[in-house]
Amino acid sequence: MPDSLGQRHTRQRDAILQAIAEAKGPVSIQQILERAQTALGSLGIATVYRTLNLLLESKRIKTVILPDGQTCYERSGLGHHDHFQCRKCKNVYDLEVCPLHLASGTIIPGGYLVEDHEMTLYGLCPACAGAKAAAKKKPARAKRAQA
Repeated sequence: MPDSLGQRHTRQRDAILQAIAEAKGPVSIQQILERAQTALGSLGIATVYRTLNLLLESKRIKTVILPDGQTCYERSGLGHHDHFQCRKCKNVYDLEVCPLHLASGTIIPGGYLVEDHEMTLYGLCPACAGAKAAAKKKPARAKRAQA
């Protein structure tokens, strides 16, 4: 049975859309495939590509091009937001605040008129930063135990 956009309703499409909707930020095709396969059991990469094209055409999702050229996907309608990419796990997260606070129409030094912006910050996500901190503490404890 067709959905409100005239597209056939399928389990595969639902699983792919759910994989994107539940992510904490933009996801790559490989991440979408892995998450949807977890829900379905089996799913081919060609189905993911076809479904992504349909979801893009219907404007249910949008592309996010990261500075390194990688194409990721996220839900449409999120409004302006910037991203954070963890250098260790490579996951990309949506930031809840815009660090620049630049409104459309702002003129910045040099006379540049800002219409919009996209920004990706890099560093360690909380999980990887916590793992790094824990790894730093372990050798110190081991040395104390030997003393």
